[in-house]
Amino acid sequence: MKIELTQQSRRSSIDFSNLPFGKHMSDHMLVCHFKDGQWLEPEIRPYGQLEFSYGLHALHYGQSAFEGMKAYRKDDGGISMFRPLDNFARLNKSAERLMMPQIPEEIFMGGLKKLLEIDADWVPNAEDHSLYIRPFLFASSEFIAARQSDNYTFCIITCPVGPYYSGSVKVKIEQEYTRATGGGIGYTKAAGNYGGSFYPTAQAIKEGYNQVIWTDHKEHKYIEESGTMNLMLLIDGTFLTPPLTDRILAGVTRRSIIQLVKDQGWSIEERAISVEEIVSAAREGRLQEAFGMGTAAVVSQIDTIGYNGENFSIPVLTDGKAMEIKRLLNDIRLGRSEDSYGWMIDLPVSEIA
Repeated sequence: MKIELTQQSRRSSIDFSNLPFGKHMSDHMLVCHFKDGQWLEPEIRPYGQLEFSYGLHALHYGQSAFEGMKAYRKDDGGISMFRPLDNFARLNKSAERLMMPQIPEEIFMGGLKKLLEIDADWVPNAEDHSLYIRPFLFASSEFIAARQSDNYTFCIITCPVGPYYSGSVKVKIEQEYTRATGGGIGYTKAAGNYGGSFYPTAQAIKEGYNQVIWTDHKEHKYIEESGTMNLMLLIDGTFLTPPLTDRILAGVTRRSIIQLVKDQGWSIEERAISVEEIVSAAREGRLQEAFGMGTAAVVSQIDTIGYNGENFSIPVLTDGKAMEIKRLLNDIRLGRSEDSYGWMIDLPVSEIA
């Protein structure tokens, strides 16, 4: 692996007490190119600009996928990553569907560990803060023809972040637009999935909401996920979350929270959840809590669900189940409780010679 260190760190210019999500990039990045049917030597170099022309294939045909992960500063000062192998596997699953090459584990994990070792000082130590990690893969041939690319580029960039949402969120049940359809790429983290969601989300924001809840593409009768997170509802003492399909992203945080809920002995069901069921439960006071779960969102409480011009208020409890789940998850991530699941990968941080 080639390593080129920056001559001047930008860390001292960043106010770590005020970290807008995704804005301040760390000093270094990992770059690895795929050419002539094989991966070349990965490089770690100072964060910088792209080196491609306007004929970049990904810009025209959308062969691009990414992941979202986090590294945490534990209470003992060490650094630990949360389930990175799950993100590695999911990125390769996205790559397969988008006709892009599989990334070898030694490039992904080896490069990631070295990158975090070099930029260890960028991992925040404040509560609800972390180092957000963005691996991404895109087509990097330079031609405009509607076929898969020949060359590809894999990168990892990172940035210190605070909470994605500053408080509880308001969501609107979407009845017109669709995020994904059966047989499509909804289960991947393809860049286009997110680009296609911006317009409906912008309309919801104009109406006073933070996000939309996507519904099924045929009848808009069943909820699927939200714009930045999977969904969990607590109705009549039972946790409910939609089952995974090829239209729903298999969230790493979602899978972790389902495991935590089961291990607390709480009732949980993965099943189809109709809009009618949610509205009825909200009207009758049986919708006890609702929250989103994801890498960026972590556990974000939902205080309002909008449907057909009507808003339904949902309790936001400081001592409820949502906050208990968040505490259980954070305690594992920060080394405050035993990681009996083997989710965390600790990093030996040492100086680079």
